Amino acid sequence: MKPLKLDWRVVLVRPRNPLNIGAAARALANFGLLEMGVVAPFEPTWDEVRQSAVGGETVIAAARAVPHLDDILSDTTVVIGTTTGSRRILLRDILPLAELAPWLRRRKASGRAALLFGSEKTGLSNEDMSHCHALVRIPTVPDCPSMNLGQSVAVCAYELTRSGIIAVPAPEVAVHRSEPANQQALDHIFDHAVSVLEASGYFHPKSRAAMLLKLRRTLLDLNLTCNDVRVLGGVLSQVGWKLDQASKSKEMI
Repeated sequence: MKPLKLDWRVVLVRPRNPLNIGAAARALANFGLLEMGVVAPFEPTWDEVRQSAVGGETVIAAARAVPHLDDILSDTTVVIGTTTGSRRILLRDILPLAELAPWLRRRKASGRAALLFGSEKTGLSNEDMSHCHALVRIPTVPDCPSMNLGQSVAVCAYELTRSGIIAVPAPEVAVHRSEPANQQALDHIFDHAVSVLEASGYFHPKSRAAMLLKLRRTLLDLNLTCNDVRVLGGVLSQVGWKLDQASKSKEMI
């Protein structure tokens, strides 16, 4: 599913703790959201903000601080507010966070979108929410509905990427993948396993043939790789050596 053509701006309205601003910036950087606005922050200390924004320095450097919410929404086409909905009389329904993506797709949203987060103490005011086209909530339990501001930003940013609203390129990770084991390797490990099981007294004469069929089928079902065969071969060799040593010890007694 293609991501929507939306340019996201995350807006913190009247945040009180500089460390939360930094944590929010770090979360945004994690998910490729690089534009943040801060409305009327409570005595911001930008040195403290940077301390908690490890990895989010680019977001902090480009962040806009404005006195009023209107100052940062003038160029937006979609505004989403976040709220727990507790202790409020709301004039619209609240979308669970997981339903935001379908709502945006139904609306065929495009252009610049703003995602608003309120103060740690009071959340978004009714006046703030009057600017919003939709309200969303993170599905927390009623006994503890409010989350830390930085955590809330991280959860919402993750949901936007998880649902495909924002495309995040996968990191290039070097993974060593072993080739599938061929039949010759499987026959070798089968013979090795049979030898060890024989030495351990595992087989009963009457059921030996049936157990050999089951063992071969099990090895095939495991879809072993060449690396798996090497590891299993080493294990069987060690077990076989131990059985041989135990047998020699008994003979000496």
